[in-house]
Amino acid sequence: MKKFLLLMLCLMLTVSAFPAFADPAQEIIYALANEPDGIDPGITNNSFASPILNNTFEGLVTYSTEDGSLIPGEAEDWEISEDGTVYTFYLRDDLKWSDGSAHTAQDYVYAMKRILDPNTGARYVDFLLGYVEGAAEYYEDNSLGFDTVGIKALDDQTLEMTLIAPAPYWLDILTMWTFSPIQEATVAANGDRWTASAAAYVSNGPFMMSEINLGESFVLVKNPYYYDADEVNLEKITFRFIADLGTSLMAYENGDIDGMSSIPSADMARLKAEDAGVVMTPGYGTTWYDFNCAKAPFDNVLVRKAFSMATDRLAIIEDVVQTEAEPAFSFMAPGYVVDGEDLMDTADDNDLSDEADVEGAREALAEAGYPNGEGFPEITLSYYSNETVGKVVEALARQWQDALNVKIKISNADWAVYYDEHVQGNYDIGAMGWSGDYVHPMTFLQIFKTGDANNNVFYSNEEYDALVSLAANMTDAKEAFEVMREAEAVAAAEYPVMPLYYKANTMLMHDNVEGYFVTPSNALLLKTAYVTD
Repeated sequence: MKKFLLLMLCLMLTVSAFPAFADPAQEIIYALANEPDGIDPGITNNSFASPILNNTFEGLVTYSTEDGSLIPGEAEDWEISEDGTVYTFYLRDDLKWSDGSAHTAQDYVYAMKRILDPNTGARYVDFLLGYVEGAAEYYEDNSLGFDTVGIKALDDQTLEMTLIAPAPYWLDILTMWTFSPIQEATVAANGDRWTASAAAYVSNGPFMMSEINLGESFVLVKNPYYYDADEVNLEKITFRFIADLGTSLMAYENGDIDGMSSIPSADMARLKAEDAGVVMTPGYGTTWYDFNCAKAPFDNVLVRKAFSMATDRLAIIEDVVQTEAEPAFSFMAPGYVVDGEDLMDTADDNDLSDEADVEGAREALAEAGYPNGEGFPEITLSYYSNETVGKVVEALARQWQDALNVKIKISNADWAVYYDEHVQGNYDIGAMGWSGDYVHPMTFLQIFKTGDANNNVFYSNEEYDALVSLAANMTDAKEAFEVMREAEAVAAAEYPVMPLYYKANTMLMHDNVEGYFVTPSNALLLKTAYVTD
């Protein structure tokens, strides 16, 4: 007995000599290569804002962080009329804003009304104009009154949306941050400065803004008023803006940050070999370069064809970007499947290939009136500040100059300045691309319609417009599939952009961060993320 007591005493002393292991702090620091041009969900279409907006706001429907499937968000249930045009959403009980005030269906009505005010400058306004009853008429003449628009709060917890015609993918569209509610009181009190301070930035998602340090970082903290706050583990997320990828990588490898959105191309192979936290997920997007189709010389389809044919996509992918990607011959990415068939399975390559077809490119340029580049004006190839994009731009300029005997100068600017010039049409060729906002071809097709707010290449084709409009409201998936395939063929053959490669989402994240999910549109969802030992 004495021996037993002595042994127990020794064990107790031994255990007490070591400190108890505390749970790891539920905080992460994640580096973004570019600062977004804005964080107003009703205005921006900028993918650089995605990590902030997708974690501070939530709409009627959202994506599961387990498998990416469509699940209820603030609407716990909904009904769709037999003709597919009326959607009735039933909101959860006791919804609140991040400031603790009540949040109702009327907040969705206000958010949509705000988008339909031309003075707002909403980049995704066409989703309302093209789909919601009365939206286009109200946008043109708001004296009609918003009660003419098919978006109504039937009571505090019931929202009704009436469409012009059936759109089977309407629920997918509603996952976009554009359709998040906005608190009218904070906009009324702060105007367009409501996104400039953490106190004014009232949201409804799993996290809320704690600090806004322009040029440096956004800091989010857990939103205690979020309806599903019990499922949120992280207490703090710091999004740091580090433009230099080498600096980011050093901070990552030193353990100063937990993850980063972009990976230096020169380090990709090493990081993968070292199992250093390279995360690759399926993407639904295309990296391309915009041609200004409204400005000479790129208003000539043969010039656009020549530059597209003169591009060595494989060299860019393997030698410059050093990533696993598929060369792209269209703006439309593969990934949309009906009855086991991908829409892009039979798409034409439009005389484009993995490697450059120099002879074909020269013939196209000669046919356009510039034999051997004679008389071709000096053009500018523009890009936003990003190390990898800069290397791609330099490689493209060399390829095009060597193949076509043309003069190219390169310019770059921070994203906000670059994008503003781009949408104004002040460019010749510019780095761009698109990640689908939802997994449906309409996310690509819509942006090349004449006059669309996101048609930054100023492409216009009446046949294309008609096909896209027809497909938008077809309820038979297979029939719509064929019409969308036809629309893709029309536009791709006219090279509104120079397709480079289909995207695969890549990032770095230390393996002690778990529970996050990356959607095909490259949205990083951190609602259920957590930090382990």
